[in-house]
Amino acid sequence: MEKIQFKTESKRLLDLMINSVYTNREIFLRELISNASDAIDKLYYRSLTDRNVGLSREDFFIKIEVDKENRTLTVIDNGIGMNREELEDNLGTIANSGSLAFMKEHQGVEDIEIIGQFGVGFYSAFMVSKRLTVISRAYGSDEAFQWESEGLDGYTITPASKDSVGTVVILSLKDNTEEENYDEYLDAYRIKSLVKKYSDYIRYPIKMDIEKRRLKEGSKNEYETYIETETLNSMVPIWRRHKNELSDEDYHYFYREKFFDFEDPLWVIHSSTEGKATYNALLFIPARIPFDYYSKKYEKGLQLYSNGVLVMEKCADLLPDHFSFVKGLVDSQDLSLNISREMLQHDRQLKLIAQSLEKKIKSELLNMLKNERETYEKFYKNFGLQLKWGVYNNFGANKEFLKPLLMFYSSLEKKLVTIEEYIGRMKEDQKYIYYACGNNVDSIDRLPQTELVKDKGYEILYLVDDIDEFALKMLHEYDGKEFKSVSSGDLGLETEEEKESAQKQAEDYKEMFSFMKDALNGKVKEVRLSLRLKSHPVCLTTDGALSLEMEKVLNSLPSEHKVRADRILEINANHPIFETLNKLFEEDKDKLKTYTELLYNQAVLIEGLPIEDPVAFSNAICDLMAEKV
Repeated sequence: MEKIQFKTESKRLLDLMINSVYTNREIFLRELISNASDAIDKLYYRSLTDRNVGLSREDFFIKIEVDKENRTLTVIDNGIGMNREELEDNLGTIANSGSLAFMKEHQGVEDIEIIGQFGVGFYSAFMVSKRLTVISRAYGSDEAFQWESEGLDGYTITPASKDSVGTVVILSLKDNTEEENYDEYLDAYRIKSLVKKYSDYIRYPIKMDIEKRRLKEGSKNEYETYIETETLNSMVPIWRRHKNELSDEDYHYFYREKFFDFEDPLWVIHSSTEGKATYNALLFIPARIPFDYYSKKYEKGLQLYSNGVLVMEKCADLLPDHFSFVKGLVDSQDLSLNISREMLQHDRQLKLIAQSLEKKIKSELLNMLKNERETYEKFYKNFGLQLKWGVYNNFGANKEFLKPLLMFYSSLEKKLVTIEEYIGRMKEDQKYIYYACGNNVDSIDRLPQTELVKDKGYEILYLVDDIDEFALKMLHEYDGKEFKSVSSGDLGLETEEEKESAQKQAEDYKEMFSFMKDALNGKVKEVRLSLRLKSHPVCLTTDGALSLEMEKVLNSLPSEHKVRADRILEINANHPIFETLNKLFEEDKDKLKTYTELLYNQAVLIEGLPIEDPVAFSNAICDLMAEKV
């Protein structure tokens, strides 16, 4: 029998299909099931207007048969079938699709959801089979035909015998090799797992005869085998059901089973959207941080479905980095898929869905913040770091979008507060939003630099994460109020009289401060009188954009280039130590050098920074302690 050559440049294209387009060979079953579902859809649609079809929706099915002896895997459907011409057009021409033509013909008709629109998924079966046999009888025809191909050399079409309408696809599996075990596709458990993974939500039952064992009646140790027909798919996706039909337990069970978590999710987002971006989404915020979340191994992304068929296990493009903690799935019938369903065009539709999801997630988080404050604080303690990174990342491109979600610990409220809440409590004369940085809340609360701000009755935001100050620097201001570190040079708290008095006093001690600066040998930019200290003798502040906390963070990164903030040593003129410094400047400048080093190192320790020479610091203290009283 003469073989018919494929109508396209078949050898090259088919070879590309098998070896390049599909990177995961197990998806062949997904493709064949999707094609079978399409064929049933066509006949079901026909039955709505043609009573001669004689089938209701409940009568349609897809069946999978395994023949281990002959090493064949068969997919059967009772859909619309194909005549000889359709077999040649749909299977003889690679990348021609009867499904796509059907969709164009019935464009605008409701309840028609055709999955296989691009006519190439069928050929993925050649990844696991050495021969494909298709026996099909079209609706309205008494004739059946058999299409058969071993791949690159073409195909044959011959008359066949088939009692009912529909299509049978028989895969004669490839021989096993040392590297590949094709017998796995003859294993019932493997077939069940593939259906569950990729085709669980096909809306027609996928059936399979499963061999099982049971005790013989009246026997305690003798078993017999029997065949039971199982439906392998659940058919109705939970995300396509109305929210009123679902309970919290339904959502929680689905999440635990689908995403392998031992705990219920903290928050559930169930969304159905129509318009420019039409899709169903079921999203979850985990109750705990995944163990690898803040590591390079973590992969963000949502499961992506097209009409209930899994396209991608993790579609990273659907989630921005700042919401990468979200788990879940998206199902859309409008996605543009190219020659395989695992290769997704980065087109406008996908971007529209991603943008819509981003807005929805933010809306849900704001709703949580407003109505479930305790839940939001649990969420924020887990994933707030990611939101703050999102503010700083990409040169602040998302800062306006994310800033309402940020929270920081409040010196006044003794809990996490939003910046908007802080602004709502600001005093009339307050110019800035004040913040302080440190390793933890307690150490920040004891910082000398906070004294004056607290004395004025102003609230301070305590920043304890490395990213915090970088995020606030990127924001710069909030509702017109600029952020100001309590360690910055000018706090904007002094009156004109206080500034003039301090300037006059600084002139009086100008020589001593110059001597102390030189004694520190370039460690500080300046030594000056402090207007912010009340009870503490000394503190470090900075001049310029780079703070001490930012210096600490940047220098902890693996880099040969180290940065250094412009440090200023501030001395409290009202502390007893100041009188001692004056006396030493007049009587013992060598000891003043030692005292200056001690005060500087003291200020460094308060900031949580390492001392350059701890041995010299320790010896200086011991020498001081050994002096005669």
